[in-house]
Amino acid sequence: MKGERNESQYALHDSVKYRVLGSMPLVPVAAMQCGKHGNRRAVRGVVRRTMGPLLRSLSLLCCTAVTFSACVRPVVTHTPPPATTEAASSAGPTSAAQEPHVANVLRGLRPFVEIAGRPPVRWTLEERMAHHHVPGVSIAVIEGGRIAWARGAGVKTAGSADPKDAVTPETLFQAGSISKPVSATAMLRLVERGTLELDTDVNRYLETWKVPDNEHTEKEKVTLRRLASHTAGLTNHGFPGYERNQPIPTLVQILNGTAPANTGPVRVDAVPGSISRYSGGGTLVMQLLMTDVTGKSFPALMQELVFGPAGMTHSTFEQPLAAARAGEAASAHLGEGKTIPGGWHVYPEMAPAGLWTTASDLARWAIAIADARAGRPKALLSQAMAEQMLTAVKDGIGLGPYLSGSGRSLEFGHGGSTVGFVCAVTMYPEIGVGAVVMTNNEEGGASLLREIQLALAAEYGWPDTAPMRVTAIELSAASAAGVAGSYVLQDGSGGPFGMAEVKQEGGRLVMLAPRLPQEELIPQSETEFVMGTLGWRVTFKREAGGKATGMTVNGGGMVVEGTRKP
Repeated sequence: MKGERNESQYALHDSVKYRVLGSMPLVPVAAMQCGKHGNRRAVRGVVRRTMGPLLRSLSLLCCTAVTFSACVRPVVTHTPPPATTEAASSAGPTSAAQEPHVANVLRGLRPFVEIAGRPPVRWTLEERMAHHHVPGVSIAVIEGGRIAWARGAGVKTAGSADPKDAVTPETLFQAGSISKPVSATAMLRLVERGTLELDTDVNRYLETWKVPDNEHTEKEKVTLRRLASHTAGLTNHGFPGYERNQPIPTLVQILNGTAPANTGPVRVDAVPGSISRYSGGGTLVMQLLMTDVTGKSFPALMQELVFGPAGMTHSTFEQPLAAARAGEAASAHLGEGKTIPGGWHVYPEMAPAGLWTTASDLARWAIAIADARAGRPKALLSQAMAEQMLTAVKDGIGLGPYLSGSGRSLEFGHGGSTVGFVCAVTMYPEIGVGAVVMTNNEEGGASLLREIQLALAAEYGWPDTAPMRVTAIELSAASAAGVAGSYVLQDGSGGPFGMAEVKQEGGRLVMLAPRLPQEELIPQSETEFVMGTLGWRVTFKREAGGKATGMTVNGGGMVVEGTRKP
């Protein structure tokens, strides 16, 4: 059950430099979170920055979602960067001055953890794409408040040797939960026109369907401000989408949870304004409200209010994607690069998850919001409205974007993931730098995205983005042998989570777990360890003789318990 991931905390999957996977920065505060699948998927998903500004969704990956998706055996090499295609950005072709930066980024991917006393680990983009089974990547980099460069690498569909299948800066990717802040931008433009009000009961605008009243709405009302900031008390974290040959439900069917919808009804189950809880369902209500009020289709409305004014010439909310544009789109992949049936899922939940776009177009959106906040002429929003958008309502979420930091470290963005895609957008408006990274493998893409962001942060001086530095202690052979073994894992709800294997290899302890081919365990004490690339904490419970009886893995937005097999 895979689907759009929201990023509630940039959660583990979907976010941009804001939230991160666990303790690793992923992408903006946006939430790369994961949708559909409830807690576990949400936990995997871009891309919020639990660890700090390092670019945090992900998840996320809202859209988000990493669970145990990690890196394997770091290798330091100096092989050539992957074949890439250059963008024709708003700034023109990449300048000669940018080429060294491009080379440093493409050769400078790195793990989240640096181990004192060991040489720094660096990878090429090509190496990590192969390692994470990610067929294609698109990157757009912002410097000085403009697009400095944009590149595509790899292929749209795994295994393709057709030159026409190469990923270019014009290749379309599903943006997942990044759809949310982009959609909120259109809503805010309607507010500025006087068509809508941020703090009015949305049922005054809704015509096709109404938010059902109950004991919670008697106390407070659902408003657009609360929908955009995930404080409306509405259900439905995210959506899994529909295979291209499946019946597609109407918005009313999705909101009511009736066939052929594959998710439950969207309902208020907490007093609006009382809690912060990521809700793709709430953004879906916003979508219906905007079309009810304007009488226009959502794709047409977004073209008029956002894409056209921002110069986002390749973007569309058409669901399903028009057949004439299918050749522009990357295919969605899972696991070890397997293409999903039909190439990708369809998301009638357009505002929460339905955006098809390019890295350069998303960079243009981020620049447009930063320009509005700075009060520049002909901006997408007024300065006052942009400041509202980028002011946290609750728990680091503004009117659409995730937020973190202040002054030079102020960051906004979002992560996103759908079935087979993971991406994130990060922007530092005070210093005019940021980036968009889009990948077409849901599972490996989350880790690759983080590694690319770390390289970008180092090259362009993003604030507060230094990797975690740890010092390894010496562990005796007997002590290491005491934790080696097999562990049955359970998630926070007690459900099965697979098997973890801890073993000694080359004088070091390594762990294999679901979606984690191999992680070195860096000893901090006899019981406390840090994963060598993810930075997640692993704590062993030892009996009197030193033999471990269980483990706790803490990271990526979740806690997983393991019991040692006899």
